[in-house]
Amino acid sequence: MPELPDVVVYLERLGAIVGSGPLVEIRLSSPWVLRTVDPPVAAVAGKKVVGYRRLGKRLVLALEDDLFVVLHLMIAGRLRMRPPGAKIPPKRGLAAFDFPTATFLLTEEGTQKRASIHLVRGEAALAAHGRGGLEPFAMSAAEMAAALRRERHTLKRALTDPRAFSGIGGAYSDEIMHRARLSPMVLTDKLGDDDIERLHAATTAVLDEWTDRLRAEVGDGFPEKVTAFHDEMAVHGRFGKPCPVCGAPVQRIVYATNETNYCPGCQTGGRILADRALSRLLKEDFPRRLEDLE
Repeated sequence: MPELPDVVVYLERLGAIVGSGPLVEIRLSSPWVLRTVDPPVAAVAGKKVVGYRRLGKRLVLALEDDLFVVLHLMIAGRLRMRPPGAKIPPKRGLAAFDFPTATFLLTEEGTQKRASIHLVRGEAALAAHGRGGLEPFAMSAAEMAAALRRERHTLKRALTDPRAFSGIGGAYSDEIMHRARLSPMVLTDKLGDDDIERLHAATTAVLDEWTDRLRAEVGDGFPEKVTAFHDEMAVHGRFGKPCPVCGAPVQRIVYATNETNYCPGCQTGGRILADRALSRLLKEDFPRRLEDLE
């Protein structure tokens, strides 16, 4: 799922390419992708763009007459820039946003069809789509501490909770926890003030660095290859590969369709965290410490 750095770069490039030009039309090929009926899709046709916003992991186009287009890409949704009037792909195409300078196609891989478009009128209606999480670049360490200690959860769950923090998902939470040298399974009410200071610094540093990195990769183009996996990441998606800090093999915890990646050398004092499925399968053969992997 595109997270804060990806969404920021999407919006920056949309702003650079479209500017304040009019949204000529929204074409829909899958009627379910539009989750609202009022205002109707015809209401936004021809309206000039007056701003670009991020709302958590959502992209927001602010239009004339207090209208807003709220686009949530979810896991597999992506935007593709094409020449004006480009056709919507028959299988994975959901919608097209036509501007005078370009058409942006909304596509989605897979069959779950979770990407969505909402059309709303007014700031109050837009605010209803927010989840209330703290903005990572605006929050203080004290505010982060209060959000973490409000409920007792694992750190991984807390960082990816949109009611606590805005725009952070599975990929960048792994990188943040590694940078802060904290276990993904530590309970938030066990975090000390020093832990939270490190976590706060790691959050802003990781998100800032990756936003700059993605910005540089895209350059004057458009982000066509948005992914949660990058070779330059320290731990996310790098199971079994050496940690760039200590050299220990990166480990993972798999649950449902998600996974958490971490370095036992940097984050857990050498302890291998139990993976429910694998630990049940291996039982007493499941490795408990780094040395058991040798």
